[in-house]
Amino acid sequence: QVQLVESGGGLVQPGGSLRLSCAASGRTFSSSAMGWFRQAPGKEREFVAAISWRHNTYYADSVAGRFTISRDNAKNTVYLQMNSLKPEDTALYYCAAGAAGSGSTSLTAYDYWGQGTQVTVSS
Repeated sequence: QVQLVESGGGLVQPGGSLRLSCAASGRTFSSSAMGWFRQAPGKEREFVAAISWRHNTYYADSVAGRFTISRDNAKNTVYLQMNSLKPEDTALYYCAAGAAGSGSTSLTAYDYWGQGTQVTVSS
């Protein structure tokens, strides 16, 4: 069993930055793929970024060049650095862990999910 706890969300002005963190419990973190997804009100949950156990990274086109995913296996933590934030980035951001290890853009590839942290981009 893996438990995921997100933090770092908040209210930020357009153009600003936030760093989300996701702390994972369990002994399999280093071999797991980790992903970030988001869900805005009235919309489906969508892929944001993923990192494989080998540290290969993947991004949605909408965030590529602005967001950076990274992981610290010693701390069992994955991060999402978000720069140049836009109002359309407003959503509940979820961390997810996948036992398969390779990064994936698909929700179904992930076995464990956090509760989410709210990001609001507004002036």
